[in-house]
Amino acid sequence: MRRFTLLTVVLASAVTFLIGVIVAGGLTPGAVVSSAPRRAPAIGEATKTGGPRVVTGAVNFADVAERINAAVVNIDATSKNTRERRRGDEADPGRDYEGPRQGSGSGFIIDREGFVLTNEHVIDGADRITVTMADGRAFRAEVVGADPAIDVALLRVRADGRLPEAPLGNSDDLRVGEWVCAIGNPLGYVHSVTVGVVSFIGRKLFDKSLDDYIQTDAAINFGNSGGPLINAAGEVVGINSAISSRASNIGFAVPINQAVAILPQLKERGRVARGFIGVGLTDVTPALQRALNLSVAKGAVIQDVSGGSPAERAGLQAYDVIVEVEGRQVINNEEVIRDISARQPGSVAWLAIVRDGRHQSVQVKLAERPARERTPDGLADLGPRPRQRQPEPTETPLGLTVRELDRSVVGRLEIPESIGGVLISRVDPTGPGFQALLRRGFVIMEINKRPIASVADYQRIAAAARPGDILALYVYDPTLNQRSLVAVTVE
Repeated sequence: MRRFTLLTVVLASAVTFLIGVIVAGGLTPGAVVSSAPRRAPAIGEATKTGGPRVVTGAVNFADVAERINAAVVNIDATSKNTRERRRGDEADPGRDYEGPRQGSGSGFIIDREGFVLTNEHVIDGADRITVTMADGRAFRAEVVGADPAIDVALLRVRADGRLPEAPLGNSDDLRVGEWVCAIGNPLGYVHSVTVGVVSFIGRKLFDKSLDDYIQTDAAINFGNSGGPLINAAGEVVGINSAISSRASNIGFAVPINQAVAILPQLKERGRVARGFIGVGLTDVTPALQRALNLSVAKGAVIQDVSGGSPAERAGLQAYDVIVEVEGRQVINNEEVIRDISARQPGSVAWLAIVRDGRHQSVQVKLAERPARERTPDGLADLGPRPRQRQPEPTETPLGLTVRELDRSVVGRLEIPESIGGVLISRVDPTGPGFQALLRRGFVIMEINKRPIASVADYQRIAAAARPGDILALYVYDPTLNQRSLVAVTVE
């Protein structure tokens, strides 16, 4: 009886053990666990994976706002003289303001010594700047430096004790669809928090060569300018700068990396000097590569060379393709602009170019990038036609109607004497030319590197094109005083 009982106990124990093993998932031994268990990331905490930043768990912007709110400030800017703001969301464009001008915006403290980042347009022309903290303390601020080119200004306040600071993130890690929040003082409602996502990265608004705006649908309104755009990890990734006048949920922020890159110059000299070679660039696209028979698939095509510029002195020409800057391969024109702009005027840059299929090395001594000039809006008015009306050519496969570039048109549009070609007088809105952004008033100078001296030249080349062919039109835009390459697919 005792043996039977002992045997029963042993069998029951064995069965229980086997059931436990099955539930546990198998007979493989478990991993050894140290006495210090691994800490799980907090909700919303960023973890490094070697690739894009990954945020685990649910995003809790209440915690983010609680941590950073103290470092966000309200900025009041007052000037004695009548002055119209150049751009920004606090001004009424085109209106002349009488007497003193007062504006407001936002900013954030970037270190405990009292340096504050905001937008240049918030403090532009101000004679007195007051920074008010979240706890109600107010300080007179001095302008350390400003850069109108990317709309960033650096202020400083001096206070007893250390000030709260907002941690800065890496805007290069941002991804479309990522959650962000904005903190600022919209319409005077101080320290308002709004939440949205990154809608687009690299948006061009004012200056196509420098702009790299982050677009977001987090609500940004008048007074948010200069405030921080914050990621889910609680790091500042942008400076809120502009809003769309046509929608309430489209805002734009300067990437924080772009602002941090110029901080040394702002602190040292109060302004930013950027390298400049004086060329207009466009990307090598499959269409341009095919139309121009380019031997490279990546790089930046030179489409305009400014007179008297470093590029002209170095012998650079239209149609040259920049493929390297100082030995570093470039993929597109933005990389060239970013690299050259980061260099100091007076320095020398070596460019590797491809011209007519042959690789060359060119040395360029950089000048200082000039301030951006505002260009007129819209297309120039062509005015009345001559009394003896020229016969309009028949519609071409490109959907363009052109006319001779006579003296009356040249004078009316202020076209330089060096520009030759034919004038686009009509663009079929359903044609391929319109889709390629060709517009009335443009001058067609060349097609596939062949000069266009008359309407007959244009008609001959256009008529010879077959459906599916890609033509590279070298055009001049009188409204921008700029030459550019436009690829058009023949229909």
